[in-house]
Amino acid sequence: RMRKLEKKLEENKIKEEKEAQDLEAMVQHVEQNLQLMTKRAVKAESSVAKLRQENALLQVQLRDCRSEVAALQAGQAGLAVAKHNAEVALQHLLRVTASSRSSLRQLLSGAESLQLIADLLRSIDRIGEVSEDGQ
Repeated sequence: RMRKLEKKLEENKIKEEKEAQDLEAMVQHVEQNLQLMTKRAVKAESSVAKLRQENALLQVQLRDCRSEVAALQAGQAGLAVAKHNAEVALQHLLRVTASSRSSLRQLLSGAESLQLIADLLRSIDRIGEVSEDGQ
């Protein structure tokens, strides 16, 4: 009976070691995913900052175009050209705004993914604590 118990103990040790290795591999995989998502989030933040700058520049250009339109309307000269310029600036501004929204959505999605991974890592720590307490 003692040999059976010793054999069972040895099997349990081997099983625990394998589970610990599997858990460690999973943690490493999660950490790699976390690093990748962090890089993506940083890239998205950079893109958002760039798009905001471009958006601000385009808003200035749009204001300038609108001022030009107003001046041309007062002078009745070149109104069609100013309207065209304002329309082009407006279309460009609308495209940048849409692109900015998409980048912000990507950034939010990345942040949600990072939160999910953090929760998963917390769960893994709890599993390890429960396993240690169960011995």
